[in-house]
Amino acid sequence: MKKRIYSVLVENRSGVLCKVAGLFSRRCFNIDSLAVGETDDSMVSCMTIVSSGDERTIEQIEKQLNKKLDVIKVKTFEEQQCITRELMLIKIKYNKSNRREIMELCEIMKADIVDMSKHFMMIQICDTPERIRLMINQLQTISIVEVARTGTLALAKCMENDAQT
Repeated sequence: MKKRIYSVLVENRSGVLCKVAGLFSRRCFNIDSLAVGETDDSMVSCMTIVSSGDERTIEQIEKQLNKKLDVIKVKTFEEQQCITRELMLIKIKYNKSNRREIMELCEIMKADIVDMSKHFMMIQICDTPERIRLMINQLQTISIVEVARTGTLALAKCMENDAQT
């Protein structure tokens, strides 16, 4: 199974997300992650879709995306060709005995404590999907109350010939 990241520029109007999701659903393609947001042009949105499958499936996804009328441009990346980030908010229940350990973990992982009460703490981290998973794994021994994650965002790594594209 190969993993691919599709950066899809689409027209920013209602129904486009549904059409793209429907494309995946009808063909039984899996979406591992989906993030959508407006670009610097309010008429255009960027969908970052992470999907996995065999070589044939990966090729079919790109071909089908390019056929959609609302799709302006499709870029396909392998993980090593781009920089990826995810945002996670995680609420945990803590006590005096593990508070210091949590704070040290946050420092090591470059995460921020963004809210706190007497027994609960909310941590924010923006990092690669792998490091997000690592943070969750590290906090498994503590009482995780709630987790909210964005989908993966990705941009191609910077190249000197970027000005030509």
